[in-house]
Amino acid sequence: MSLGQALSIAMSGLRVNQQALSLVSSNVANADTPGYTRKTINQVQTVSGSIGANVNVTGVNRELDSYLQQQIRTEQSGASYADLRAQMLSSLQSIYGTPGNTGTLENAFNQLTTAVQGLSTSSDSQSARVGVVNAAQTLAQQLNSMSAGIQSLRDQAESGLNTAVNTANTALQQIAKINSQLQASTSNDASAAALMDQRDQYINQLSQLMDIRVINSGNSQVQVFTQSGVQLVGAQAATLSFNQQGTVTPNTQYSSDPSKSTLGTLTINFPSGGSLDMIQNNSIRSGTIAGYLDMRDNTLVQAQTQLDQFAASMSSMLSDKTTAGTAVSAGSANGFNLDLSGLQNGNTINLTYTDANNVQRKLSLVRVNDPSVLPLGNNVTPDPSDQVIGIDFSGGMSSVASQLNAILGGAHLQFSASGTTLQAMDDSTGLAKINAASVTATMSSASNGGAQLPLFTDGSGLYTGAITASGNQSVGLASRLRVNTELVGDPSKLVKYSATTASGDTTRPDFIYQQLTKGTTLYPSSTGFGTSTSPYKASLLSFSQQIASSQGQAAANAQQVSDGQDVVLSTLQQKFNGQSGVNIDDEMAHLMSLQNAYSANARVMSTIKGMFDSLLQVM
Repeated sequence: MSLGQALSIAMSGLRVNQQALSLVSSNVANADTPGYTRKTINQVQTVSGSIGANVNVTGVNRELDSYLQQQIRTEQSGASYADLRAQMLSSLQSIYGTPGNTGTLENAFNQLTTAVQGLSTSSDSQSARVGVVNAAQTLAQQLNSMSAGIQSLRDQAESGLNTAVNTANTALQQIAKINSQLQASTSNDASAAALMDQRDQYINQLSQLMDIRVINSGNSQVQVFTQSGVQLVGAQAATLSFNQQGTVTPNTQYSSDPSKSTLGTLTINFPSGGSLDMIQNNSIRSGTIAGYLDMRDNTLVQAQTQLDQFAASMSSMLSDKTTAGTAVSAGSANGFNLDLSGLQNGNTINLTYTDANNVQRKLSLVRVNDPSVLPLGNNVTPDPSDQVIGIDFSGGMSSVASQLNAILGGAHLQFSASGTTLQAMDDSTGLAKINAASVTATMSSASNGGAQLPLFTDGSGLYTGAITASGNQSVGLASRLRVNTELVGDPSKLVKYSATTASGDTTRPDFIYQQLTKGTTLYPSSTGFGTSTSPYKASLLSFSQQIASSQGQAAANAQQVSDGQDVVLSTLQQKFNGQSGVNIDDEMAHLMSLQNAYSANARVMSTIKGMFDSLLQVM
C-alpha cells in the first residue's frame, strides 16, 4: 500500500467520523423534540485496487420500526375517537345530573306527581292548584334546559368538525408538499431525513383525525388512504370540504340528499376531479372526525329522542281520550259508527278485526292533513302488531271513506261517511269481522266535560302527534314543551272540567295522578331501549329513570374504553420511543467511540505526514 493510498483511507475515515459526530450532536440536541427519530449514517467500504479500502457515507438512516409506527397510527385514531366520545358523554351526563338530586328530570317529575297527589286530597285548595301549575312549569323548563344542552353539544360537534377538516386539509397539503420536495432531492442526507420526520408528524396528526393507511411507494414517497380505501394523498392531495351550518336544533338532521340535509356535509374533492360524500359512504370510521359525526348524528340525536318521547308520552297520556264506537248492523253486515268530530291531525281511528284466515288484525288509521307525507313509514308506532295507515283528511269525509275502501276493501271491510260520522262494517260475506273500533282524539280544551286535559302544549299549540312535511311533531317537543296557558291563567280548571263540576270533585286530579304514576306506554327502539319487535314498555317515572341510568352507564363505559385505549397507545409509544428515540447514554457512548476512531485516523495521518517528511529529507 502506498503512502498516498493510506492517506486517502485515513482522510475518508475522518470525513465519515465528522458526519457521524454531526449526527450524534443532532440526536442529542433533539432528544426532546416531538417526532424526532434517531439518525445514523449508512457507511460502506469501497475497495481501491487489490489492497486499500476507503469508507464512504451512502445516506442517513432513521432508526424506526415502520410496522410499529403504523400500529401507533391505528391506535391514535382509536384513542382520539374514544377520548372525544368519553368527553362528550361526560358533558351529556352532567346535563342529566345525578339521579335523585335536584335539577334532574326524575326529581322534577316526582315534584309534579307529589303536587298532583296533594291536589287530589285538597282539590278545592287554590295553593294546591297553583302548586301543580308551578311544578308542571318546572318540569317543562327542565326538559327545555336539557334539550338545549343536548343541542349545544351537537353544535359543538358541528363546529368541531369544521375545525378538524381545516386541520386535516393543512396536514394533507403538507404531506403532498414534502413528497414533492423529497422527489426532487437527489440525496439521502440528513436534510431528507428531517423532511421525513416532518412528514411523519403531519401523518400522525392526520391519524388522530381519521383512520388512515400509509403506503410507501418508493423514492421516499408515500400515499395516504382512509382505511375504507379513499385516497387522500397521491401525487397530489385531495381536499376535504365541510359546509358548517348555523344553530343546531332538534330538527336539524344530516341527509344524503343535499336538498333535505340541514347539517354540514363532509365531502372529499379529488385532484383529478370528482367528489364523494364521506358521511353517506361511511368513509371515516375512527378518529376525531368520526367521533364528532357519531355524536352529532347518532348518540346525541338518540338522547334528544329520549326526552322528546318522554314529553310526547306524558302529554298524550293526559290529553288523549279514547271513545269506543257505537255498534251497528245492516242486514248481515255488522260494524261500528265512529264520531270523528274531535279527530285532529295525528290522531287515530283504532280497529281490531278478524280476517278471512281467522287471524286477528290491529289497525291504526292516522289522520293526515298533508297528503305529501303519504304513505307513512313503518316507524309511526312502536307496536309491531299494529298496522298503521295514513289517511288524507284534506278532501273531506267522503274522500276518507273512499280511501279506506280502496285500501281495505280486499280485507272485506266497507266504509261510509255521513257528516262527521264514519261507519266501518264488514262486507256481510262472513270473511271478516270487526271486533272493536274506537277513536283516540286530543282534547283541545280543559273544559271538555271529561277528566282528560291538555296540561302540556307544544309551544302555544296542542300536541297531537301530527306528521307533516317537516317531520313528526314529537321531534324536538322537549325543547318546545310548555304548560297550557289556559291552566296558567285559571288553575281551577285542574279540577273543574265542566260548568257543573261539584266542589271538591277529585275526578280530574285522580286521573292525572293515575296517568303520571301508573300509566304505561310503548317506546320506539329509536330511544335506544327495546327493539322494533320487542318494544320497551314502561311508566313515565320508570322511563325517566331508565334515561338517566343508561346515560350514566354509557358515560362510564366510554371512559373505561378511553382509558384502555390510552394505555394501549402509551405502551406502543413507549416501545416506539425505545427503538426510535434518542437515548443520551447510548449517544455519549457512541460519541466516545467516534472520538477514538477520529483520533486513530488523525494519528494515521500524522504518522504518514512524518513519513513523507522523512522521505523529503532523504531526497
